[in-house]
Amino acid sequence: MKSISTMQSRVKNIRLRYLQQLLPALCLCLMALPAIGQEEEAAQMPVERPVANTFESVLMIDNQTVMVPIKNTLEFDIQHRFGTMQNGFEDLFGLYAPSNIRLGFLFVPINNLAVGFGFSKKNTLLDFSAKYALLKQYKDWRRPVSVTYYGNAALDPRSADDREVYHESDRLAFFHQLIIARKINNWLSVQVAPSLSHYNLQPNRSMENDHFAIAFGAQVKVTEGMAIIANVDQPITQHDNNNPNPNVSLGIQMTTSAHAFQIFVGNYDGLVPQENNMFYRWIDNGNTEWNGFDRFVDRFRIGFNITRLWNF
Repeated sequence: MKSISTMQSRVKNIRLRYLQQLLPALCLCLMALPAIGQEEEAAQMPVERPVANTFESVLMIDNQTVMVPIKNTLEFDIQHRFGTMQNGFEDLFGLYAPSNIRLGFLFVPINNLAVGFGFSKKNTLLDFSAKYALLKQYKDWRRPVSVTYYGNAALDPRSADDREVYHESDRLAFFHQLIIARKINNWLSVQVAPSLSHYNLQPNRSMENDHFAIAFGAQVKVTEGMAIIANVDQPITQHDNNNPNPNVSLGIQMTTSAHAFQIFVGNYDGLVPQENNMFYRWIDNGNTEWNGFDRFVDRFRIGFNITRLWNF
């Protein structure tokens, strides 16, 4: 009897030891069950993504948009401005008049950052730019707008005989812009973009070296591949003399997955933003009594932008 009770006691001790070893593991399993449930629930919830295609192109007439192409995208831009429409059929409303053209290249080495360069016919300007998407709009009001910074440096390489130069840095002009945009719905997107233009050497002594301006833009989609686009550029800084005039432009945009084509009527003749914002002035041609048509053809010109994208 004694041996039987001793054996029962040993069995009981073994069970207690096993129970003591299993108890911590059992507790860990019970604690992990809520976390596993939460992970499964989170995996089933839809992932919130930024709003896509606020605008269909990086350009909107004379301004940049908040759009930055996806990583490893190469973009080629052709921007063209004809002469003013003042001579009517004589030069086919400016199509045969002296014009300005810019060829530009843009590359996106990392997400949200684009770098580029270009060269323009007018004043043979070279420009180098950077564009970074700071914020992207979400569908909820947690982030109601997209915000992008755009900046460039323009170099005037003309000789000292063609322009006033005291130091090599006098050839440089800079542009900084903060673009704030919202996609209102599937057919309407708007943006506002305050900017600062700076010239190291101001060729017009009656003007400041710095100039503030603000731009407004809108895109109204008519079909999946076509939209109406509009820009208004308003100077803010008041100089002692030769204050620049505002710009108003209206056009049509046609897009595919890799192309964007814009044709429009507007005021600006320059293709580097600091040049337009600082120096653009309406052509008056000595007219003292204008009717509405005279004002239109003397101040407006036809232009177009073409962009082509490749993704590597």
